[in-house]
Amino acid sequence: MQLWLAAAVAAGVLTAPATVPLMSAAPTSSGGRQADFAAAAREYGVPESVLLAVSYLESRWDANGGRPSTAGGYGPMHLVDAFPAGVHEHLGDAHGDPRGDETRPMTPAHAHAALRVSDAQQQTTLPEAGRLAGLPPERLRDDPAANIRAGAALLASYQDEPSSDPADWHGAVAKYAGTDDPKAAGAFADEVFSVMREGARRRTDDGHLVELDPVPDLGTWDPDTFPHPGDPDDFAWDDDVPGTDEQEQPSTPKGHTAGGGKAECPASLHCEWMPAAFKRFGKKKNRDYGNHDRLSRKRSVDYIVIHDTEGGYQGIPSLIRNPKYVSWHYTIRSRDGHVAQHVATNDIAWHAGNWDVNTRSIGIEHEGYLAKGGTWYTEAMYRSSARLVRYLAAKYRIPLNRAHILGHDNVPGTTPATVAGMHEDPGPYWDWAHYFELMKKPFKAAKDGDSIIIRPDYATHRPRFTGCETTKPDKKCPPHGASTVWLHKSPSHTAPLVDDIGKRPGKASTYSVYDHSARASTGQRYAVAERKGDWTAIWYLGQKAWFHNPASDPTAIPAKGPLVTPLSGAVKVYGRAYPEKSAYSKASVQPLTPLKYTIPPGQTYTVGDTITGTHYSANAYRPSKHVTTTGTTRYHQIQLGHRVMFVMASDVRLVHPSA
Repeated sequence: MQLWLAAAVAAGVLTAPATVPLMSAAPTSSGGRQADFAAAAREYGVPESVLLAVSYLESRWDANGGRPSTAGGYGPMHLVDAFPAGVHEHLGDAHGDPRGDETRPMTPAHAHAALRVSDAQQQTTLPEAGRLAGLPPERLRDDPAANIRAGAALLASYQDEPSSDPADWHGAVAKYAGTDDPKAAGAFADEVFSVMREGARRRTDDGHLVELDPVPDLGTWDPDTFPHPGDPDDFAWDDDVPGTDEQEQPSTPKGHTAGGGKAECPASLHCEWMPAAFKRFGKKKNRDYGNHDRLSRKRSVDYIVIHDTEGGYQGIPSLIRNPKYVSWHYTIRSRDGHVAQHVATNDIAWHAGNWDVNTRSIGIEHEGYLAKGGTWYTEAMYRSSARLVRYLAAKYRIPLNRAHILGHDNVPGTTPATVAGMHEDPGPYWDWAHYFELMKKPFKAAKDGDSIIIRPDYATHRPRFTGCETTKPDKKCPPHGASTVWLHKSPSHTAPLVDDIGKRPGKASTYSVYDHSARASTGQRYAVAERKGDWTAIWYLGQKAWFHNPASDPTAIPAKGPLVTPLSGAVKVYGRAYPEKSAYSKASVQPLTPLKYTIPPGQTYTVGDTITGTHYSANAYRPSKHVTTTGTTRYHQIQLGHRVMFVMASDVRLVHPSA
């Protein structure tokens, strides 16, 4: 206990921690979680705004049903306990080839080389917090009120001198981050102060309404209001902003680093440069290399792909430095939002499972698990990721919409054989609406819309899911907010779900958290096929798909944008936008392989982009031997189902709705 805290106890200002575990720390009967924060703040002399902001960043004030985070943290204050070593299960699992290039498929030994990586134990805080509050560890895991009280005691122990002024608590908050990296700790504290400055209001996962009133005049630099010189975080596609020119990061095979060994990030994030391996291996006659491709020219980037790690952050360094493993550009840690960059954004990481998308995208991994019900997709992680994506979108002129900010589960398969094995992360519990609000691009309703954007209320929309427990795939998942709506064959909750002949050929769609065959996600725009009472039908994978959309509690908003409809006959659909055969002269011809889906006459689909077919051949370690083929075939990127896909512009009629 800090000396000032002991003195306050002796003077009767605060209550001394009990020497034996307390029998109760039940929530205040009248005020719920809000009152729990207020009581804990008073007891330990922590400004209530500081306690609320720390908890909001760590857990969004959620209890998460007593389930631990990927770091072993529990409750609203994310008190970290000893946690079993984790296993990284996602990036190199059995879901296919992350490189997605059949001209050089990754062998199982290559893609799975580092599948099992144990996580080192993290710094624990739960035992000390329990000691300070006089509460047993099991109470801190299961009782949110006890967790808040112990978290307040821990935070108070980090404060050198008592103060009622929130501005004086920056150092204590930085220590609460639980990292030995002073820059990461400082960035966490800065973000806590940003939360205090902005204020917050949210209903928790267990139904408590909690509010944090804005706290002005904190006297700390605000990265959203006062960007650093040369930081394009708050500049939209400004060619004159220093540091936004991709040519400033040259790419060479030898001694290559991003920005001279510095991560490409907004200055406010204090990102770490943790380089991925770029190395040859194997016998001389059949040498391979990993784990990404470097470019000697400027790269055009169209997408940012959002992933989750399906494992703990502690295993990331070992994985990313293994040349026999796959790669991605950034990883964001859950508990404090710390960002590490591994591959220069001008280089191609192997992350999406579709080579065409890999060549035109940046991949960002987020520590967490798809099936954990949104547990520990923390506010700290959302805010760091949103700031990073805004920075990258400004740098590469990427539109901030769901046609260009994709989940891994929105990336199409390359051929009919690969569709079923494509990944499903970050899954239905990723809060896309909140994410885009943080990027200052919220989804807004259009007047006289001719299409719709999926937009359920995340906090109250709790659809049915199964499969959150791998040993009990048919068991219903705990109720939790979600960003997706179920799609039925007719306007009824009891009607069968629509089918996905690519994802589940010959099988019916399921309610599994891993099965997106019959789901539409927040921010995705679809053409309306029909309306009937409280139900709306959209065109989806060549069929009408109905979702519940009552006027009293809508799950979609009106939208505007270009559409396409077949010119004549059924239109073929593709998983990549490759050039025509005659365009290839220096590289092997890539077949234009259509997927199983087609668009029948009379249906319409929304357009997210229009591009010319290209292919980047990188069958060599040295980028000087890479070949770019550009054709004349034009493609429209459409929202066909849960995933985006491509149709040839010559096969469809483009419809431009009135402004």
